Amino acid sequence: MTKFTVFHLKNEMLFANLISNVIGVVVVLFLTHGSTSAASFEIAQFFRSISIIFVPCSFMVPLVLTVLYERPIRRYLNIRCQEPGIPPEPEVRVRQRLLNEPFFLIFLDFAIWTIAAVLYSLLSWRAFAIKQIAVSAFLMSFTTGLITITVAFFVLEHALQKRLAPNFFPDGGLYATPRTLRIRIRTRLGALLVACNLVPFAAILCTVRGASYANIDPSEALQQLRLDITIDAILFICVGVWLTFLVSMNLTRPLQEIIRVLRGVRHGNFDRKVRVTSNDEIGYTGDVINEMTGGLKERDQMRHSLGLAMEIQQNLLPKTDPKIEGLDLAGTSIYCDETGGDYFDYLYMGENGHRKIGVIVGDVSDHGIPSALLMISVRATLRHHAHHSDNIVDMVSDVNRHLSQDVKETGHFMTLFYSMIDRHNKYIRWVNAGHDPAIIYSSITDSFGELTGRGLPLGVFYDSEYTESKREITPGQIIVIGTDGIWEAHNQNGMMFGKDKLKEVIHLHANESAKEILDAVINEVEQFSYPLKKEDDLTLVVMKVEQ
Repeated sequence: MTKFTVFHLKNEMLFANLISNVIGVVVVLFLTHGSTSAASFEIAQFFRSISIIFVPCSFMVPLVLTVLYERPIRRYLNIRCQEPGIPPEPEVRVRQRLLNEPFFLIFLDFAIWTIAAVLYSLLSWRAFAIKQIAVSAFLMSFTTGLITITVAFFVLEHALQKRLAPNFFPDGGLYATPRTLRIRIRTRLGALLVACNLVPFAAILCTVRGASYANIDPSEALQQLRLDITIDAILFICVGVWLTFLVSMNLTRPLQEIIRVLRGVRHGNFDRKVRVTSNDEIGYTGDVINEMTGGLKERDQMRHSLGLAMEIQQNLLPKTDPKIEGLDLAGTSIYCDETGGDYFDYLYMGENGHRKIGVIVGDVSDHGIPSALLMISVRATLRHHAHHSDNIVDMVSDVNRHLSQDVKETGHFMTLFYSMIDRHNKYIRWVNAGHDPAIIYSSITDSFGELTGRGLPLGVFYDSEYTESKREITPGQIIVIGTDGIWEAHNQNGMMFGKDKLKEVIHLHANESAKEILDAVINEVEQFSYPLKKEDDLTLVVMKVEQ
């Protein structure tokens, strides 16, 4: 920031207030020119002598008080000039002074011109003892004050919004500054009402009063008064139109910028920000929209990250079902969020890997990113052990020890059903770590059974013990391993799908392939819970023993 810029910012409000006072004086002199020119030489000379003393004081006193009021603001700008790099954050006191300065200057102007009105009227009464002259003197000064504070309101607001606010509030947040007066929309409309109604009324009243003591012929005075009132009316009509246009622009510009940003949001552009330069309702709306776009941008980035996580996790699941002679396999996982904690996998194990296949189904507590990370960790550990041993008890125990160290006090855990099928020797071995038992259906006996087991979920205790179970398998048997997202699915009436319904679907489609049985179960669950959103992940593996 250059020295010239700093100097300009330091004196922006000072110059704006000075211009407002000059406009007020010039307008009143113009409005009362006809009446004062018709007044006696003695009265005019009296007012000139008072003005020679008062007018300089009326400009010097606000100048000194304004500089004193602006000391924190000027000190901050000096620091910025000395440190041209990253500007320091303005103190709350500096921002408070800046936002309250228009009201301070307006009050100061009004106080000075009110004092002037009282002083002029008292001195004129003491000099001439004529009531009309005293009242006219009061009205002239009071009208000057009204015009000054009205012009100052709009000029100071313009200086604050266009020049100062962008430097002191580059990221907005004016509304959040405590203990500040707000230039609200109704404040602007009130100032416009004063400018277009009260000020013209006071000016015309001042003109009429001034003409009442003019030392000229009454007919000539009436004609002069008519001309003065006509000029006043035209002048204030023009001023009213200009102020209405100015207020309209001050309201429509930020609204147009808000609309522009919202259009960008509609098209997925969250980088645009509303430039907030006021602490009114519109400025607050701009701050809220900026916070909203920032939140939407974070959510969009998170959604993108979740999409990548979902893609990675889906790639970790088996893409196709293995082709094993005498065994028909089908499995799937459907997540209720982008990522989940359900897991299934197929592992070829041991030296006779072409004869043995491990079928694993797991369910991490909760769902989402944390559960997905735990699932990936368990998957990596299991796959590592599958290349070195087919002892599934040792594998599950080792995974439990690793997971216990990872989750510690988080409260997360994982249920796991690890089965290994040996088609050559026609048996299935399994370890159940807190998972729901697998369902086994025999088409020959038309009966259901369960592959139960005893063992705590993984991650609960470091030294948990697990046992292996074994059972012979025969053609026509169907083994189904799933997660609780299937039988705990709810419908609109609050009823659960249940395992009886699951067994009914398996029995109905027992003569079909494993993939068709799996699809039938998933379709039944989705129809049962429609139109409710899935509350949990769904994972299902169907194994059908063939000849």
